[in-house]
Amino acid sequence: MIWSLLADLIVVIHFLYVLFTVLGEGLILWGGFLKWQWIRNRTFRILHLAAVLLVALEAMAGVLCPLTVWEYRLRGMAGQGAEQEVSFVARLIRRIIFYDFPEIFFIVLYTGFGILVIVTALLFPWKKKTAP
Repeated sequence: MIWSLLADLIVVIHFLYVLFTVLGEGLILWGGFLKWQWIRNRTFRILHLAAVLLVALEAMAGVLCPLTVWEYRLRGMAGQGAEQEVSFVARLIRRIIFYDFPEIFFIVLYTGFGILVIVTALLFPWKKKTAP
């Protein structure tokens, strides 16, 4: 029981990671055009850039996301081999964040998104750290 709950928790964390990267970029773009100052927060922007580039580099290297690996291991420990054995919430979230497309699709998608985030950082740079 604990293993399946931990696997479900990993799925929720994975979903929040996806939301942070995708919605974060949308808000940065929107906020850049609307001149929102909070989108220039240095810590937020560096964390966002790092999160997106990590996914792009994993895709280019052919590495499976560690969150996915951990979830699969925990599901195995819980004896959950089939999708029907996964909780409703986990199935719902997995249908949102996982798709059955060729690997090249995701490499292009994640790399393109990483380039978009870099271009966004150049168009709407974060604030420089000021001296104390």
